[in-house]
Amino acid sequence: MKYIVVILLLFAGMAQALTIDELREAFANQKTVRSSFIQERQIKNISKPLISKGQMLLSQEKGLWWQQQVPFVTTLILRDNEMIQRMEGQPDQVITAENNPQMFQFNALMRALIKADKAVLETHFTTTFTDQGQGKWQLDLIPVTTPLDKLFSSVRLNGSQVIERVVLTDKQGDTTTITFSDHRLTPEILTTDEAHYFD
Repeated sequence: MKYIVVILLLFAGMAQALTIDELREAFANQKTVRSSFIQERQIKNISKPLISKGQMLLSQEKGLWWQQQVPFVTTLILRDNEMIQRMEGQPDQVITAENNPQMFQFNALMRALIKADKAVLETHFTTTFTDQGQGKWQLDLIPVTTPLDKLFSSVRLNGSQVIERVVLTDKQGDTTTITFSDHRLTPEILTTDEAHYFD
């Protein structure tokens, strides 16, 4: 789940983009993105998918707040220099460059990608962008550098003015589909309650 959240940090605020340059501009313009999500993980040899639901808040200033609410509550907070996993009744689990270098490196890469740096995309992914018409698009990413290529076979994103679906296929052939709904781009400034999410 942690890797999925990091991928979302890259793409959760995407607007319609016909080129990488337009994508970069879209990221810069969307200061705050809020949405609901449903996550379905299909594991080979298990007939029914594992389903979770929750809320996501992406702040260009503060980072990513991701709260799974069903089947149980767990919260992930991703900032520039750390990721925090929070569960009720348990101490926070903090991931940094010192205690988990590989995970931190992965996070740092995704933080760079959120700027839609064309050089970064071309270095770490084979990308295929498809304009599907009527404002719809699809972006297929094939990772070509470590650690991404050790985790995922492919990442597919679909959307319009906002990201609507992410499909991740891992090296074991399992798939995770995350569907976003109820997007809210205003207010651009975090409310007082939302700011406390990152405390």
